Amino acid sequence: MDLIGSGMVAVSRDTLAALRGALMRDLGYATAGYLQEAGYAGGGGQFEAFRAWLASRGVADVESLSFDAFQAHASEFFRACGWGSLTVGQLHDTVATLDSEDWGEATSHASLDHPGCHLTSGLFADFFGRVAGAPLAVMEVECRSAGSHRCRFLLGSSDVLQQVYDGMAAGIPYEDAVGSAA
Repeated sequence: MDLIGSGMVAVSRDTLAALRGALMRDLGYATAGYLQEAGYAGGGGQFEAFRAWLASRGVADVESLSFDAFQAHASEFFRACGWGSLTVGQLHDTVATLDSEDWGEATSHASLDHPGCHLTSGLFADFFGRVAGAPLAVMEVECRSAGSHRCRFLLGSSDVLQQVYDGMAAGIPYEDAVGSAA
């Protein structure tokens, strides 16, 4: 991975954890918005780095990949960037899922009350929106920083994810809320 040529920099997982911790300490729940905004700002650069990375492997463009090939390449790319493994899936044919048991922004010792991979949520919204060719919303529903065994992100339209959020706020498990939003 050519970090300089791709416009990216490498930071340690400890740096991300310390940044989130300091922001949460000083800003509380407003932290999520700031980190999501920063992640979203970086999505375009990450996507361009992905396209260059694909080209170095003989793949003309992301649109030419089958779902299985895209999933394999995306997982390998994010792992090579240090983020961790990534499995792309679907839930109720309504939303896409992104799962990782070793995601770089999460720390199992954080003991957060809610999912905390806010930078990633913003990054994924822009990155996968570019892949889809349409705006996407992202919501993390499971997080290792909040005691889950994996991080799980839902990707979908803002209307669908708002319905899922409203269902979860009413006490409905996210899987059922996604099913109701279909």
